Amino acid sequence: MASSRAHPLPTMSHASPPPPPRVESVFFGGGTPSLASPHTVAAILEEVARAAYLPADSEVTLEANPTSAAGSRLAAFGAAGVNRLSIGLQSLDDSELRLLGRTHSASDALRTLAEARRLFPGRVSIDLMLGLPAQQLGPWLGQLRELLQHCDDHISLYQLSLERGTTLFTQVQQGTFPAPDPELAADMYQEGRAALQEAGFRQYEVSNFARNGALSTHNWTYWQCGQYLGIGPGAHGRFVPQGAGGQAREARIQTLEPDNWMKEVMLFGHGTRKRTPLGQLELLEEVLAMGLRTDVGITHEHWQQFEPQLSLWAVFGASEEWSAVFLGRSCCAGLSAAHPPASTAKSLAAENLPPARRPASIPSEARWALRAELAQLTAILS
Repeated sequence: MASSRAHPLPTMSHASPPPPPRVESVFFGGGTPSLASPHTVAAILEEVARAAYLPADSEVTLEANPTSAAGSRLAAFGAAGVNRLSIGLQSLDDSELRLLGRTHSASDALRTLAEARRLFPGRVSIDLMLGLPAQQLGPWLGQLRELLQHCDDHISLYQLSLERGTTLFTQVQQGTFPAPDPELAADMYQEGRAALQEAGFRQYEVSNFARNGALSTHNWTYWQCGQYLGIGPGAHGRFVPQGAGGQAREARIQTLEPDNWMKEVMLFGHGTRKRTPLGQLELLEEVLAMGLRTDVGITHEHWQQFEPQLSLWAVFGASEEWSAVFLGRSCCAGLSAAHPPASTAKSLAAENLPPARRPASIPSEARWALRAELAQLTAILS
């Protein structure tokens, strides 16, 4: 480091320190964060604001369960800095809630939803599960239509995934309940999409619907392959580390077990269990997979944020078929799992693509890997 104690150098300039990173959103999720004290949430947000720039209008979301989110607690979370709620409603059928192991009732859910909308107008998200064992299309659509009479401006439709080790998984394996019917679940999803679109909701991602611009800023960052930090047991992150000349994005995974995570934080100052540098090909594969989940799809502008030296056309070829996939008629929409063009998806999966122009930075085997990745994804859409 230069010193000025003996012979100061008047021509030497000292660069100003870089501005602190800007935090666009904070999401308290996983488990039941609404069981935490609002003071704990406030303290975490204060630490975030000390370490980075946290604008007053940043989105701060808290996941809440109806049984742990009385009106007074919701108000206290609002005073602590939370400005958006995601309520794990899941069903308006009490028998389905019991099947899912939830301790709240449908009336609890609607009461919490009403209070949340009063405290956080326009910023309340709810979810509804589909594809449960023995669930039927008609009654499920009835639940959705009832929710539309009570909901705010954001709804997520999630299909049940049977997780090994859960009670429900065991019950299905033992024949206590029938296995979910994937064809019925597909019908529920399509009918649900239609009902939500008729109610003015935009399907901006495979499972997520919003109206009046109430998209989740935080989740949109995931789907646009933005950078995010994951803090807490089992959390995942994707970001470029600051300092030490870091330029490559890393995938980081935190220790899963809460007790071990806390011990590691006390001993080492962090609970990161695994760090994996992401190569350019891996990053571009994620751009493809995440972008296809949205109604925007993959545009040239978005692609070039991650690969400025090489256009989509150079990687995938400039055929009319590919142009329709990525640009669409408006020159801004792209291939999307939210609104898949089935005929295009089917033809892409089997298309013998023409050789692309010589790339500036991605070797030919990587280009073919990306093409194969997209062919697989489009085959799934069809």
